[in-house]
Amino acid sequence: MTPALVLVTVAAYFTVLFAVAYVTGRKADNQGFFVGNRKSPWFVVAFAMIGSSISGVTFISVPGWVATSHFSYMQMVLGFLTGQLIIAFVLIPLFYRMRLVSIYEYLENRFGASSYKTGAWFFFISKMLGAAVRIFLVCIVMQLLVFEPLGIGFVWNVAATMALVWLYTFRGGVKSLIWTDSLKTFCLVVSVVLCICYIASDLQLGFGQMVRTIAVHDYSQVFFFDDINDKRYFFKQFLAGVFTVIAMSGLDQDMMQRNLSCKNFRDSQKNIVTSGILQLFVILLFLMLGVLLYTFAERNGLQVPQKSDELFPMIATQGYFPVIVGILFVLGLISAAYSAAGSALTSLTTSFTVDILGSTKKHDETRTARIRKRVHVGMAVTMGVVILIFNVLNNTSVIDAVYVLASYTYGPILGMFAFGIFTKRPVRDRWVPLVALLSPVLCFVLDSHSETWFNGYSFSYELLIFNALFTFAGLCLLIRKK
Repeated sequence: MTPALVLVTVAAYFTVLFAVAYVTGRKADNQGFFVGNRKSPWFVVAFAMIGSSISGVTFISVPGWVATSHFSYMQMVLGFLTGQLIIAFVLIPLFYRMRLVSIYEYLENRFGASSYKTGAWFFFISKMLGAAVRIFLVCIVMQLLVFEPLGIGFVWNVAATMALVWLYTFRGGVKSLIWTDSLKTFCLVVSVVLCICYIASDLQLGFGQMVRTIAVHDYSQVFFFDDINDKRYFFKQFLAGVFTVIAMSGLDQDMMQRNLSCKNFRDSQKNIVTSGILQLFVILLFLMLGVLLYTFAERNGLQVPQKSDELFPMIATQGYFPVIVGILFVLGLISAAYSAAGSALTSLTTSFTVDILGSTKKHDETRTARIRKRVHVGMAVTMGVVILIFNVLNNTSVIDAVYVLASYTYGPILGMFAFGIFTKRPVRDRWVPLVALLSPVLCFVLDSHSETWFNGYSFSYELLIFNALFTFAGLCLLIRKK
């Protein structure tokens, strides 16, 4: 696939994207930027949330994961669906009743200013690092496909990427993000479905034969109940899925700002339940695609890349299929990547302006709008710098460490919200930041020695639960008498 063809695909995609953003973002004030004036149709939000929950990393990585994890990811996705129900019927009514712009305002109302700032900063760090890593991995793919063949350096790759993300989000924020995410979701789903169809056709498999081929393949095993020390063990994956989606969707400004843009909490509940069910089927499509990719490689004697992430890009863009498959791959990749980047940039702008600077409480609408626009530029520049730092380090273990750090930072947020919702006791607010810092430290010690202390037991994503429990226990120690 030539660089010129990739550029034409990207240009056509962004032309449509900017048009949608311009039309839907017209006359967007601060409320439109932060919560879409609470007028977003719930069914549009539900569809848009699919693209928001699937990043470029997911688009590239999930098909390759089936070689080592098989279909075990579906166990976690079932946990996601359960967690979505808890978000819909526990958190959403609470947030709507309080008329929150940023969900971390709840912590100020419940505990105090220190807890509020702690939650906001933990979100800021985790979202900035997580979003930068996701965009970094996509920039690497674009560097190989486009910028490197044209002799353009990585710095200009990152600058162009962040400029595009900033351009289509600065005008309308959440108000336009809902509609642009809907476009991206459509492109993403169509790309995956058509890639499956092309590969199945090349393998001379009809629909029924394709389903049977996937069903009997060793990689299609979904449930793992045999070994509790296995990271694929069902209850590890399921419980981790439940608490991960509560922490990273229900207590994440990035995801919740869309839900809070619906007209009322009942519409928001419909959106969350519907998007949870749709996400289950979309993830299943990615896993099915993974089995077909490995089947194609095996039947054609292709050497599978050492890094599983490279399998899908290699087969899609190296001339094994018609050019349309490469175009679909690029379209799906940029749809997933820029959906995550745009939503992250908008939520970081909202949280920094509302939570950390406190502009909505200190200034009028006009002054807040000026500050918000400056913060929006600042967030784009900061994210670009972080991406360049990742490129300089150029170490995959650093990327893994950042993901672990980002997941750790959601534990204290989950613990604080759980304590606030399920108890009515006041705490010594000034000591809350110390508890939030100690909890991830204790989790790191626990994870480092788990195999020695617990007879070979290895923690997986369920470490998030212990992180939240440590925070909950720490807040119990801070309870003050009335």
